[in-house]
Amino acid sequence: MTFTPAPWPRKLRSQEWFGGATKDAIYHRSWMKNQGLPADLFDGRPVIGICNTWSQLTPCNAHLRDLAERVAHGIYEAGGLPMEFPVMSPSESAFRPTAMMFRNLCAMDVEESLRGQPIDGVVLLAGCDKTTPALLMGAASVDIPAILVSGGPMLNGYFRGERVGSGTHLWKFSEAVKAGEMTAAEFVEAEASMSRSAGACNTMGTASTMASMAEALGMALSGNAAIPAVDSRRRVMAHLTGRRIVQMVKDDLKPSDIMTRAAFENAMRVNGAIGGSTNAVIHLLAMAGRVGLDLTLDDWDVQGRDIPTIVNLMPSGAYLMEEFFYAGGLPVVIRMLGEAGKLNRDALTVSGGSIWDEVKEVRNWNEDVIRPVEHALTQQGGIAVLRGNLAPDGAVLKPSAATPHLMQHRGRAVVFEDIDDYKARIEDEALEIDETCVMVLKNCGPRGYPGMAEVGNMGLPPKVLRKGITDMVRISDARMSGTAYGTVVLHVSPEAARGGTLALVRSGDFIELDVAGRRLHLEVSEEELARRRAEWVNPVTRPNGGYAQLYHDHVQGADTGADLDFLVGCRGNAVARESH
Repeated sequence: MTFTPAPWPRKLRSQEWFGGATKDAIYHRSWMKNQGLPADLFDGRPVIGICNTWSQLTPCNAHLRDLAERVAHGIYEAGGLPMEFPVMSPSESAFRPTAMMFRNLCAMDVEESLRGQPIDGVVLLAGCDKTTPALLMGAASVDIPAILVSGGPMLNGYFRGERVGSGTHLWKFSEAVKAGEMTAAEFVEAEASMSRSAGACNTMGTASTMASMAEALGMALSGNAAIPAVDSRRRVMAHLTGRRIVQMVKDDLKPSDIMTRAAFENAMRVNGAIGGSTNAVIHLLAMAGRVGLDLTLDDWDVQGRDIPTIVNLMPSGAYLMEEFFYAGGLPVVIRMLGEAGKLNRDALTVSGGSIWDEVKEVRNWNEDVIRPVEHALTQQGGIAVLRGNLAPDGAVLKPSAATPHLMQHRGRAVVFEDIDDYKARIEDEALEIDETCVMVLKNCGPRGYPGMAEVGNMGLPPKVLRKGITDMVRISDARMSGTAYGTVVLHVSPEAARGGTLALVRSGDFIELDVAGRRLHLEVSEEELARRRAEWVNPVTRPNGGYAQLYHDHVQGADTGADLDFLVGCRGNAVARESH
């Protein structure tokens, strides 16, 4: 794809606020000058927003104030006027009931902040996993020049000589305690090694996955995804991003120019190659909806089915993001896909050039971290999209994180009606469950939880763990953390709270999982299902007011991205009329 820059100079959007000598222009400029800004900063130079999700309550983003200053340096150098502003910062580690419930609210915040203020272009500062898609969704709906810079992952953690991956080892150590293989005191001791520097998860969890998706989409500079948060090169990346956005404004290079079908196909293939999070499915579907692309679950299955997982990182592999960066990072992966004929090489990026031009000269410095295709972790990576009477609108599974012998399985269902039911019964020694069973969790989807929490990777019963069993088939309408692992079927659609078949499953039913055949089947007759449906009473009640009610009433299903229905599409950046 070739991009033709717009003629320059031209009247900028910000001049609708600051240009001329009218009462309105003087009103806007005079208030801005109380910050000590010289008059010539309003002479028609690009006004660049720095959209910052910094928050001390979002640990992954708590260092973004420093990066914002570096971005500002770059903007000033390139002849722009930087203006930093805050937006909502949903933290996966702190927000209840779940950060996912507030991704769309954050996107609304971004969209209206950009549309309603004198901004010609924007640098999006993101870290914790929901902030990346939220910022890209909001920017796409406004469609002014935008570029993202990530906060970067934490440094490696170590505990007693073993690499500790944030999130991944939380699940492993927790299961080890339940199995009697680790003491509670040792678990607490290990805590200090889980998050030893600023930054997001150091595994290929959702934060690093979404940083990779932004780079693969072309919405971040090449190399952005993997630089550790505390590495000086992260600051350089922020500085260069500040420089670049000014030229993007001059060229009028917008998200709609970059976030094309070819770009989304590249991102879906990259997700398979890196063993990326299942959360990327929901986020990319929502992002595509904001630019008017009809991306579907079937696209995910087609694009990822023959992509080998070559990045040897937890939770699928052995290493962490620090080693991934040293090996060459995402540009190496993109180049390898290009050499294998699995890349839309001409897809445009924020650089103004093609994605292939950005990566064609890079080298792989560690072939155990970024493996040659013949030594891939799995030859069929990507995201498997399952369908059947249990998931007529689809469900997803991550093959690179699953146990091979469980990918074809038939077992007796053990049903938990909601997460509280699961927590109340899972450690009961009288629970009729063994490793051949299929654990089923209901009412944890977008409407059911609400917000679709990361509870799909249900911990196994202690009596099963004590046998040395570490995985069972688990099925739910929930999500799971990108740092988690196991043979876990997620995002079952329609969800139970919408009356999907999942709501009708009972303990004792048999379920067949066939990943190769992309099938998820409940062995119950249509007549019996119809009888159960007639008796079904929805246990999920409508919230009484506030954003929770708005969310409940308008959230879409996981199979289309769980956006709010009235937010889908690009609404543009028209300047609102005003007078003082």
